[in-house]
Amino acid sequence: MDELKKLIREVPDYPKPGILFYDLTTLLQDKKGFHTLIENLCSKFIGKHIDVVAGIEARGFIFAPALAYRLGAGFVPVRKPNKLPWKTEQVTYQLEYGTDKLEIHQDAVKRGERVLVCDDLLATGGTAAAAVKLIRGLGGEVAGAAFAVELCFLKGREKLNGTEVFSLIRYDK
Repeated sequence: MDELKKLIREVPDYPKPGILFYDLTTLLQDKKGFHTLIENLCSKFIGKHIDVVAGIEARGFIFAPALAYRLGAGFVPVRKPNKLPWKTEQVTYQLEYGTDKLEIHQDAVKRGERVLVCDDLLATGGTAAAAVKLIRGLGGEVAGAAFAVELCFLKGREKLNGTEVFSLIRYDK
């Protein structure tokens, strides 16, 4: 995955001083890189009977539909509050400085369906853990969580205890 890592632009001091931002848009615009990324993310879950891929707003919406298509599954958006037009379930989760919320349609996941959670990046794990909680609350079985990038030094994987986590590109700091 070193070839994919080379396609990611590193932006220092964004969004604030001291932060190194990993900009995936440069990887996405490379047709071979994007194809390789999706194929490799899917490879871990092919044959594991995934019914639905749940993409977390906003950048998870880039990867999750591509994975769903390749895996022969449906796609479900997990969104910030007041973005979904139907009845929703909501969860509040902790951020570094405050709280945030995620929502999913109440009928987005049927009891017993196998759901793959997908986002662009696993950092501290709070958002992904909230999505897992929503899916389990609807009766879905979380078959795993897939991320293009993982910032391992932030230990987000620990918040997904009991969930199979797969990340393609890893930064150990």
